[in-house]
Amino acid sequence: MKLATFEKNGRQLVGVVDTAKKEILDLAAASGGNAVFASMLALIEAGPSALAEAKKLAGEWKKDAAVPLDGAKLLAPIPVPPQMRDASVYATHVKNAPRGMQRYLARKAHGEEAAAKIRAEPDVPPVYRQLPVYYITNRFSVVGPDTTVQWPRYSELMDFELEFGIYIGKPAKNVTAANAKDYIFGYTIFNDFSARDQQVIEMQGRLGPTKGKSFDMGNAMGPWIVTPDELGDPQKMNVEVRVNGEVRAKNTTADMLHTFEQMIEHISKDETLYPGEFIGSGTVGNCCGLEQDRFLSDGDTIELYVDKIGVLRNKVVRQK
Repeated sequence: MKLATFEKNGRQLVGVVDTAKKEILDLAAASGGNAVFASMLALIEAGPSALAEAKKLAGEWKKDAAVPLDGAKLLAPIPVPPQMRDASVYATHVKNAPRGMQRYLARKAHGEEAAAKIRAEPDVPPVYRQLPVYYITNRFSVVGPDTTVQWPRYSELMDFELEFGIYIGKPAKNVTAANAKDYIFGYTIFNDFSARDQQVIEMQGRLGPTKGKSFDMGNAMGPWIVTPDELGDPQKMNVEVRVNGEVRAKNTTADMLHTFEQMIEHISKDETLYPGEFIGSGTVGNCCGLEQDRFLSDGDTIELYVDKIGVLRNKVVRQK
């Protein structure tokens, strides 16, 4: 099942998406105002019975409660998640990203010839195989599909990152990987917009990204949540990046160093994860400009396609 948050007459609503019908079923309207459908977070917190009721209503599909998908304003599935963590579990990206940063610094200091000599790391640092490395990002900077993202004024190198991730479905603490699948509510696409020139500087402090990642509108998510029963194996999906219609990258979601279940096990050690929290996969290999040495320009439209989920589309513009 696909579940979306959308706006209608100034109100945020939750609905079931039927891409074949090209409609969204307003769950609040279809249920006669059931409070569990007041928001996506309310639906998740209400547990399996609310999800079962949503499936029942989708099976009935009351036409007077449906709105055309084309005319709906989709928002991020949870506009302000309770928490956001972003991991980095794709070895190709972990090996290539430092080269991209070193290449930028070499080009700036010594020119193109010096940049061309920079090579990728032979392997990932051992810690990336030992555990799912992650950081906490800004949950208040989330935007949805088709939102125009404002390029931060302090940056000259704006970049995209194709990621996908999970929403936690119920409180999780000291969960084992073997049982963690039961804690995954669903999946969505995540574009982790990045101010690379700022990130290159601050990562030298070895404390993690700050203004390279944290700026208003920097976390684009959507277009909706796909539940695990519909998505299937998250490591068997094709992905594609398109910029202004041009294909920039193709890959698959296979070869994760750690599964989402293993991420939940690690993060929930003596720490409670709450319904609606988001955990990102990190960038799928070669699916960002840093790895390709090709960054965004003012006015570019970026489309991130993930098989079984859909397309997340956003435009970036420089601020005046």
